[in-house]
Amino acid sequence: MKFVRNLGDNKSGAAGNIRKSLELINAQLYSVEERIAQQARTFEPAVEPYVSYACESSGKRLRPALALLAGGATGGINSSHLDLAVVIELIHAATLVHDDIMDGGEKRRAQPTANAKWGNAISVLLGDCLFAHALKLSTSFPNGEISRRVASAASDVCSGEIIQTQRRFDLKLGVSDYFRIIEMKTAALFAAASELGAFINEAPPEVISAMKTFGLRFGTAYQIYDDCLDLAGSEDKAGKTLGTDLRKGKLTLPILHLLQTASPAERHRYSAMILRSEEEDALGLAAAAQSSGALRFAISTTERMLRDAQHQVTLLPRNKYSEALHAVCSSLIEVIGQFREKG
Repeated sequence: MKFVRNLGDNKSGAAGNIRKSLELINAQLYSVEERIAQQARTFEPAVEPYVSYACESSGKRLRPALALLAGGATGGINSSHLDLAVVIELIHAATLVHDDIMDGGEKRRAQPTANAKWGNAISVLLGDCLFAHALKLSTSFPNGEISRRVASAASDVCSGEIIQTQRRFDLKLGVSDYFRIIEMKTAALFAAASELGAFINEAPPEVISAMKTFGLRFGTAYQIYDDCLDLAGSEDKAGKTLGTDLRKGKLTLPILHLLQTASPAERHRYSAMILRSEEEDALGLAAAAQSSGALRFAISTTERMLRDAQHQVTLLPRNKYSEALHAVCSSLIEVIGQFREKG
């Protein structure tokens, strides 16, 4: 069995490069997959099928992969890293279930979302179950600081989602606000994965700090990539519902840059399109983001973030795991590059 799965276009050479970067830990990722399945079986028989479905739909296992690579780069991968990977992925699965409810997403990994299959009521409770179970598992680590940091990351994720929801259709949202939101709702979990991967090995404080910064930069870049995908990607290739950001009033980096650089008259017109939130307005805004260079600006920002993440890797001992961390960033740079011709 091979990991990582679908990343944008699952037939592209770029996604293949990401899989190649992670072949080093393929056996450990398979063990993580088995442990996630085992955890699903610990739920009540009536609940287990829902949990199993949510975990199977959560996708690429990038966050567990970063936890494992950070462990390998700082002394070796042990059973605690596998446990960490499971906890991080269960939290991620919970966030996806809740995201799909809020966004009205009907498809993820080319499969119906939980809310599309069973409705919002069960899906809300399913996400809650996954969150609670992950936090319960995190208390099993001998060092209580791990559980505290996991809980802090989970709190950041939820707080970021609340702020993003609160500020939908908010034309006063600034770029700095956007970055704060995505650092909380997305990057915090990546940062916890990579930071704690090093923390478990009792790495020096500066190395743990570098791994936390790596996760923050990588996670931020990944969210900007996902925002570009939502704006200019293909549903067939992405395997999930796209175009939901604009329809739900989420102002992402390409749109914020479009508004920021537009003339007063254009800004007024774009603002009216955002507030109307019609499908033709979303298509018009996406086209404007591409033709104006706003999409290209977001791509360049993503590439800069990933190069900063790669710089953090230079502070680690040089070995095959740290080289794989560097390579994963290079692969995502290649993935995001597919949008340059559109921007």
